[in-house]
Amino acid sequence: MPPRTTPTERQKRLGSELRRIRTAAGVSAEFAAGLLGVDRGKISNIESGVRGINADRLRTLACNCDVTDEAYVEALVAMAKAGAGWWERYRGILPQGLLDIAETESGAVRMRGANTVHVPGMLQTSEQAMAIFRAAVPALPEHEVALRLALRSERQQVITGDTAIPYVAVIHEAALRMQFGGTGVARAQLEHLLEVSEWDNVTVLVLPFARGAFPGAGQTVVYLEGPVPQLDTVQVDSSHGPTFLHAERQLVKYRAQLDLLEDLALPPEQSRDFIRELARQL
Repeated sequence: MPPRTTPTERQKRLGSELRRIRTAAGVSAEFAAGLLGVDRGKISNIESGVRGINADRLRTLACNCDVTDEAYVEALVAMAKAGAGWWERYRGILPQGLLDIAETESGAVRMRGANTVHVPGMLQTSEQAMAIFRAAVPALPEHEVALRLALRSERQQVITGDTAIPYVAVIHEAALRMQFGGTGVARAQLEHLLEVSEWDNVTVLVLPFARGAFPGAGQTVVYLEGPVPQLDTVQVDSSHGPTFLHAERQLVKYRAQLDLLEDLALPPEQSRDFIRELARQL
């Protein structure tokens, strides 16, 4: 397999998992290279995501590193076999971080998130998304706003398409009261939230101001559950782009944080009543 110049988040994650398997078993890179019939440098490139690995070699490495969890191994094989997704149409015209988000979402079986400043992207109307994109610094040219809007719309198919996955969104009252795009856009956004909150696979939970302090204030977090728990991923947003976390302690921390936020938030029906009242006030 030829080397890649810019591996995707999926490719880097696969490489990091293979490195973890090898080092946990106390297997040297030199031994792994001999086992797979490649030179030492290729092991480093595989583990950094610069080079791919075929299914047979992956299974051989896992077997010789005493990995007995077949579901985990087959999930890694699926990652290794995965081809280009729909997001590749945007490569070279949008930042790679945005494409990495789409790719990571496409491999999730369930998503949980918490937002404190704006409605989650998965649940945004096109009008509100456009208003947020236009507030970027430096200002985005209109053609890039249109591209980001198109990418956002396609990403939302993760929860709207034929294979829609479960999604739980904790949304702070501050995010619900923000009027990106003006009063009309804000009201339409709240009405859209009421609609999607009735879907079988979507749970919207409101965290009111009255709940007081809560963990992760000001942070946008998405927890993406993989096909096996070892492949869960946390995405944390910033103005510089997404950061992806998957160390076990990080996963434990963010699972606990989201558990607490979901416990603090209003239950689904009360959340709908809360959103309905906010929309009435606009």
